[in-house]
Amino acid sequence: MSSGIASLLDRKVHDRDDILALLQCSEDEAPLLYRRAAAVRDRYVGNHVYLRGLIEYSNICGKNCLYCGVRRDNVRIERYTLTREEVLEAAMTAYNLKLGSLAIQSGENSSKAFIDTIEELVSTICRMTDNRLGITLSLGEQSRETYKRWYDAGAHRYLLRIEASSQALYRRVHPDDDMHRYQRRLDCLKAIQDTGYQTGTGVMVGLPYQTMSDLADDVIFMRDFDIDMCGMGPFIEHSDTPLGERGTDNLFLKERFNLTLRMIAIVRIIMKDINIVASTAMQTIDPAGREKAISCGANVVMPNLTPARYRAGYQIYEGKPGYREVNESNVSGLNLDLIPGITLGLGTWGDTPHYGRRLTGKR
Repeated sequence: MSSGIASLLDRKVHDRDDILALLQCSEDEAPLLYRRAAAVRDRYVGNHVYLRGLIEYSNICGKNCLYCGVRRDNVRIERYTLTREEVLEAAMTAYNLKLGSLAIQSGENSSKAFIDTIEELVSTICRMTDNRLGITLSLGEQSRETYKRWYDAGAHRYLLRIEASSQALYRRVHPDDDMHRYQRRLDCLKAIQDTGYQTGTGVMVGLPYQTMSDLADDVIFMRDFDIDMCGMGPFIEHSDTPLGERGTDNLFLKERFNLTLRMIAIVRIIMKDINIVASTAMQTIDPAGREKAISCGANVVMPNLTPARYRAGYQIYEGKPGYREVNESNVSGLNLDLIPGITLGLGTWGDTPHYGRRLTGKR
């Protein structure tokens, strides 16, 4: 084992060169990186995995991102929006299964009807569960007023992935129009944070044109933005998108998977007390992908509670698993035998310690 990576991991502060070196460590060295990240997770946020029941509310989207299967111009999918009753039933399923938290995700929509509906759903879920079910929203770019309305209704976490912190790379994977502006994304992230949400962002790993330097800068971006939670995963092509027309190279997918594990581990080591999601995209490439992500420092999983008949319509990327109904005997879907020492944090919001420290200014 090289002493180089061991000495890097022992440093209290890591700069960009350190991050690059960790990203490029050898396969023999990677297990040390992963073990250190898991130890950091256990020390700073505990050995619990928190569950967020996922509701994919609608696949109607006003955006036209070049990588996304629910992009506006994709005419090959059947569009849907859940009814109020379907959302509330899924929320009560999460509550009764003691998941602790709910995550509502959707294609991007800024219409008055959409904004009003989300506000009413959030307030109703809070009332039905006596504020015992945490609510995370991932509903894209909105106005400051909208973020405030949803926060006041009872949502307390918001995830808006930057996808690529490099402005040049962001431009290459989004249309060049006023609907897809990098600065607008940054402004929305700042508005979310200013509103008081536990703020999350993340990137795609393995995007076309992406470099190791880009990924190192992504880590620095998340650190400097002082995020509370991170959701990132490997880029997986969708054949009905401009970036998916070339098809998928399975070997390259494996490389993206391994690089994502390194990104998770590095983010955990640098941002010790945030929440990090083990994404479903990891499971798409490797059946044990989420368990491996947890072994590298992740601590959140998102069981899918979307009614099964709609799930085929929410394929942001191709090959997405999770079409089966939730299995109440193993609601997390995890094989805990693969991640010894990990327990499920049931019946709790699973808030990140980082959020409290950020608000008080303590470090």
